[in-house]
Amino acid sequence: MTLTLWQLLCVMSVPSAITGFCSWLLEKKIEKREKEQDEREKAREKNELLLIRSTGAAIALGEATAKAVQRIPDAHCNGDMHDALEYATKVKHEQKDFLAEQGIRALYD
Repeated sequence: MTLTLWQLLCVMSVPSAITGFCSWLLEKKIEKREKEQDEREKAREKNELLLIRSTGAAIALGEATAKAVQRIPDAHCNGDMHDALEYATKVKHEQKDFLAEQGIRALYD
């Protein structure tokens, strides 16, 4: 049984074609997974941004409420209201400083 050159080339190309097709399928699957992972990461980043904004809004509301209550003559605010207002302001500035630091690092990394 002798094989001609054409038959030999055909026999050799079938495994290569199968291997190439499998590689292509694997590559597509990896690309799809990476795309899904990128979408999840973007959603996670948006969620963190919204959490930071809502925290800032809650602190701003708390500060405004505390200042309004302090202005009421009959409210009899004790030191707790003043301490809570100072704490909220301190946390707000710490968060702002942290986010600014992270932003600077992201620019240069």
